[in-house]
Amino acid sequence: MRMKGIHHVELSVLQYEESVAFFDKMFGWLGYKSFWTLDIEYRATYYMARFPFFHSYIGIQPAKTGKKLSHSDHSTGIHHIALWARNRKEVDDFYSQFLLKNHIQVTDIPSEYPTYTPGYYAVFFDDPFTGIHFELSYTPLLPSPSSCMQWIKAL
Repeated sequence: MRMKGIHHVELSVLQYEESVAFFDKMFGWLGYKSFWTLDIEYRATYYMARFPFFHSYIGIQPAKTGKKLSHSDHSTGIHHIALWARNRKEVDDFYSQFLLKNHIQVTDIPSEYPTYTPGYYAVFFDDPFTGIHFELSYTPLLPSPSSCMQWIKAL
């Protein structure tokens, strides 16, 4: 049985410098730290939520080929990446104070999604340079009775 989730994910992005500037702002707003930029066979920048306490991390590296993604195409590859939010307020604040303020394309405004799990609350948006679809989501440890009823109805 696994004790942790994903170790790391590396994303190949278009417009590397612009993408890193976007991810610096986005991940910084969410409390991630850029802890390493490395030049080996390629240049990569890494972000971690609990730095310096090692946990899963996200790497950004330049793509050699490709075009901007469209999650609605459901093409082969990652459809979207969901990041944990501490609470519903963080989802709402991220939406109003980061996404709208920076004119980031929001595909689904903050809302409860009772078909996923009781109390599931999220906002969905696209990376403006590569089109990677992201979600910031909150799942309560103890959902409210009304959230549980909505979930049961949605099943």
